[in-house]
Amino acid sequence: MPEIKNIINGCLKGNRRDQELLYRRHAAKLYAVCLQYSGNDEEARDILQDGFIKIFENLVHYRDEGSFEGWIRRIVVNTALEKYRNKHNLYRVDDIDQIPELDAQPDNEDYAGLEAIDLLDIIRELPPKYRLVFNLFAIEGYSHKEISKMMNISEGTSKSNLSRARVILQKRVGLYTGIGKKVSNG
Repeated sequence: MPEIKNIINGCLKGNRRDQELLYRRHAAKLYAVCLQYSGNDEEARDILQDGFIKIFENLVHYRDEGSFEGWIRRIVVNTALEKYRNKHNLYRVDDIDQIPELDAQPDNEDYAGLEAIDLLDIIRELPPKYRLVFNLFAIEGYSHKEISKMMNISEGTSKSNLSRARVILQKRVGLYTGIGKKVSNG
């Protein structure tokens, strides 16, 4: 798209108006990505801010190959992973037994009324290592081999974390009925 090329060129020249335009065009979508990888809104805003700093710093390296949105999304996802690694000191481990096994079969109810915001909240409630693997695999489309390298874990741990995330998600989605309203356990 020629217009985005003009905006990128303006950003490269330090034009504040083009920088603001780039931010305004992409901030909402990228903030949604940040929410997927963060534990709360404040952390998502921090990831977004750091992500945009990296986008502006690295615009000189953008080669107009593939989609610009994909390029900036990847920067934001990598920023979220970097924040996670710094916060949680990721080490190569195969310890996945911190959460007790849950029944893999959700209640047999109609979940068509579950709203996207409810699903996002359920995903954000996952333990961080499960949330990251789930997002990288199910949303970003990375393979377990790629995830293992990104997170410094084994492929088996990536697969297991994804499986555990899915079980937890199925169980938690089972707590919702109707139009995204939680049902009390009592």
